[in-house]
Formats: sequence, C-alpha cells, structure tokens
Amino acid sequence: MESSSVPSLATIENWPVPTAAAAVVRADGTVAGSHGPTGHRFPLASVTKPLAAYAVLVAYEEGAIDLDEPAGPEGATVRHLLAHTSGLAFDENRVQAAPGTRRIYSNTGFEVLGDLVSKATDIPFADYLHQAVLEPLGMTGTSLDGSPAKDAVSTVDDLVRFAAEVQAPRLLDARTVLDAMTVTYPGLTGILPGYGHQRPNDWGLGFEIRGAKAPHWTGTTSSPRTFGHFGQSGTFLWIDPDARAACVALTDRAFGPWAIEAWTPFTDAVLADLRR
Repeated sequence: MESSSVPSLATIENWPVPTAAAAVVRADGTVAGSHGPTGHRFPLASVTKPLAAYAVLVAYEEGAIDLDEPAGPEGATVRHLLAHTSGLAFDENRVQAAPGTRRIYSNTGFEVLGDLVSKATDIPFADYLHQAVLEPLGMTGTSLDGSPAKDAVSTVDDLVRFAAEVQAPRLLDARTVLDAMTVTYPGLTGILPGYGHQRPNDWGLGFEIRGAKAPHWTGTTSSPRTFGHFGQSGTFLWIDPDARAACVALTDRAFGPWAIEAWTPFTDAVLADLRR
C-alpha cells in the first residue's frame, strides 16, 4: 500500500534513516494511506508500553487484577504503575517519590505490571499479551521478546490494527479505553524523555497525553486530547480523537535530534492532509 489521501506520508523518504514505514488509520478502521514497507518488523522500544497496558486492562476486565489493588512500592496500585506515578525510578527497582506525587517515567513499573498479570493469570506475560490482544486483532507480525516496557517487535500493518481497536474498542469496554486516554492524577510534573521537564506531564493509563506540552513529539496542530507513545528506537503511535485518526511511524534509527526535527512538521502535514 502507498500513500493515497495522505500524500505527506511519503515525506518519510526524506528522514535520515535506513528504513521507515508509516500509515494513517481513521476512527472507522479504514486506512487513509500508508508508505514504505508496512510489513517490515521493527523493534518498538517504548511503543511496547501501550500494547502491554492494553493487555493489563484486559486482565482487569477479566477480573484477574484490579486497578486499585496494591502493586509495586508501598502505597502504590496498578493504576499508579500504568500512569507512571508509582514513585519507581526509570530503570531500577528504587523508589524516588511517594505514589501519586510525581510523574516518574518508569520501565521498571511496567515490568512489575507484567509480573503481576503473570502471577494472577498463571500465564507468562508475553503469552498473555498474545492471547489477549495480538491474536484477536490479527497482529501476526508482533511478538514480545522480553520486557513489557520495551521489547516488542511489530509492523506498521499490525499497529494500524491496534490503533483501529483503540479508536473503536472491541476487546475492552469503551469506558475502560476512555479512562486510559484521560489524564490520571492531573497536575503532576515530570520529565518527558527526550523533551525535558513538562508542567504538567499528563498521562493516562499506559498512554502519554499531549495536553499543552511544548516541546512535544506530536504536531503543533495536534489536539490536546491526542494520546499515544514514542520509542527510543525511532518509533511512534499517536491517536488524535479530534482528527478522528491515528498515525504510526516506525524506523530503524534510534531517536535523537533528527526525530525531534522531523516528527512535528510531519504530524502537522498529516493532520493538514486529513482536514482537506
């Protein structure tokens, strides 16, 4: 598939990366356009987290866990872990703040969540993710090969299926997804990796929320309700409820100044195409 009603997708050809693929999927599940090798498998890095969070939310709806049950550091809950407010450090099992007081982006927190779901369901988390999310959505090119925080590999085609699901949920109750895309513990400050201190640093449950953040990896014209995630492997997925569309872009070059420079104008161009 190549870009159709979204010609700006073709500008990924100008990105300084060896390989890139991108697509836009509307809220009704139709693919507005795509460009590049959409079946190529890329390491997702932290774009793994929304997939893992979705599986955690399935476990919650199945009654295996509760969002407000204790998990992680003393006083923290599943909800705190999903919203990066458990107080756990970025990449080590060390408490840096009391739960609910600061937004500390934490890979460790997602590893705690993976262990919790594994124990509650008696299924290894990678298998649970496969059974709960990947298999029912037909995401055959996606696998989790390690940490639920960062070790999934996927394709643009598969993430289009996931982005369509989030916009029109079938695996979860729509109210649960609304919770996931709504600011949890509002007003907390914190560092957005790669973009510095944000006041406030808004997150939902496993999804980062754009709000009024500046600078930011989405567009200057992205609605404040835009939510999603980017990864240090040069990957991102955003969903803009006001534009009624989502965009996936995957590359094989690590996030850095090139991405900060390229992604925002790219997203603005995509949104302009969608408005036409």
